Amino acid sequence: MSSPIPVVEKYAPSASGSSEASDILDLKDDEGWEDAEPDEEEEHYISLLDDEVFTDVTSMLNHCIEKYNFDFLKLRQRVAFNFYDNVKLVNFIRSQVHSGHPVSADISREDFADDKFLKPVLEDDALLISLDDLDELPGSQANVHETTAEPVKGELVSRISELEEELRRIQSQFDDYRETVKQTLDDRWNETSTSGPSESKGPKKEEKRDDDSHYFNSYSYNDIHETMLKDTVRTDAYRDFIYNHKSLFAGKVVLDVGCGTGILSMFCAKAGAAKVIAVDNSGIIDKARENVFNNGFADTITCLRGKIEEVALPVDKVDIIVSEWMGYCLLYEAMLDSVIWARDKYLKEDGLMVPSHMNMWVAPIADPDYIADHISFWRDVYGFDMKAMQAGIHDDAQVLDMPASTLCAEPFPFLQLSLHSTTVKDLVFKRNWHAKLTQDIDALDGFIIWFDSFFMPSRGDEVPQDAKAEEWAKAGKKGVAFTTGPKAKVTHWKQGVLLIDNTKQMPSSKKAGEELSGELEYSIPDDNSRALNLGVKWKFNAEEVEHSQSWKMS
Repeated sequence: MSSPIPVVEKYAPSASGSSEASDILDLKDDEGWEDAEPDEEEEHYISLLDDEVFTDVTSMLNHCIEKYNFDFLKLRQRVAFNFYDNVKLVNFIRSQVHSGHPVSADISREDFADDKFLKPVLEDDALLISLDDLDELPGSQANVHETTAEPVKGELVSRISELEEELRRIQSQFDDYRETVKQTLDDRWNETSTSGPSESKGPKKEEKRDDDSHYFNSYSYNDIHETMLKDTVRTDAYRDFIYNHKSLFAGKVVLDVGCGTGILSMFCAKAGAAKVIAVDNSGIIDKARENVFNNGFADTITCLRGKIEEVALPVDKVDIIVSEWMGYCLLYEAMLDSVIWARDKYLKEDGLMVPSHMNMWVAPIADPDYIADHISFWRDVYGFDMKAMQAGIHDDAQVLDMPASTLCAEPFPFLQLSLHSTTVKDLVFKRNWHAKLTQDIDALDGFIIWFDSFFMPSRGDEVPQDAKAEEWAKAGKKGVAFTTGPKAKVTHWKQGVLLIDNTKQMPSSKKAGEELSGELEYSIPDDNSRALNLGVKWKFNAEEVEHSQSWKMS
């Protein structure tokens, strides 16, 4: 403890005004007195952790390190951010020591947050007076003791690396959001420009129909994605294939065409993909980007908004293309065209398509109950004939989950698409088919179409055209497969149902064993590139007349 500063008593003149007092203070005759300086008082620094006394602060601090492994400078650098923090920290440590409590380097700011520690524990504590001088000590920014300099440096480097990584992640997120805002502003500007008054005074040019607008907008809302995600047949198949074949995805670059919520991209990232590029042209991409970030995949998955034919990918080639592109009757919405385009442009020669094969099926149906409930119903509604309501009822293909009992013949495999080689030209076709009735029917009511999906782990794997997905796993085949047919768990695709218009002719009953054959056609209407036209020709072999009908799916 420092000695108290001595008090010098002042002399005052006496009441009588005696010159004696004045003579005492008159120093002009005292030779050399004016040059005398008071002795410089030596500071005493009491150790933070015991009663040892030192003449300089550096020795005291080194004593704490050497004897107690307690580095005050390192501690204050970590928890004391201003002068008052330093004061409270010193007084907290001294109060702990005086109370007989142990003191460790694990002190936190909460330990000395109370303002009561602003009151000095020691009177005239030299360390408190010297706090401002501590920053000038050699090594004060790291450690005054050389033996601990390297660990402190290592901790600082590690912390800097963590902060740099966090900054990089935030910058990446910011770049993604900036791109989203830019795209949104561009879209709104284009809408304004399109809807604004035209400067041309000539006849208005007929604009080409944009079939994509409604298509992409329909995928901007949650409900459709909720439906697809809750389709466990669909989603489990993708998940199981990816997770069961992690070696195929580990370290690979994957392209997800039409990524939606990003679920398939996250499956791939979790399976070990080095980079996943998720592309979607609907507003759902904004939510996909958030999903990716919130699940910690922002460093692996890059989300891009736009048509796959128009966006610029950050890579030249990819190892795998994964996409859930299938529509009703498989080809409705024409998304496979884009997947094929992406395959031809970006997939490496030995790259993999997921899924890899599609088998398509058609079968005749007889369902008198459905016809009575939904077609004949209009002929007697509370005693009124409402046949006008039947107009056009047979023009559109239906999407229904049909009972397996409605199939009156074994299904026929009319087409297989191998995603590694299928071309866009293959998606418009005519295919012959045939069937044999397996039961007696009062009338042929229509046809049912569905597809099976196969996920094979190698480009060289073959799938027979008549392979049935529901039998694939049972037979111990490799890969993963699922069906959208009526004999399995229903999917959101259900089945495409083409009802025959029997109101124009008297339907005839048929017997089991009778054979029929015909032709099935898929085509694209001129006025809507996302829609689908289906046509069927058929005749029973015992009859000479051939029947035909077409249906729209729009």
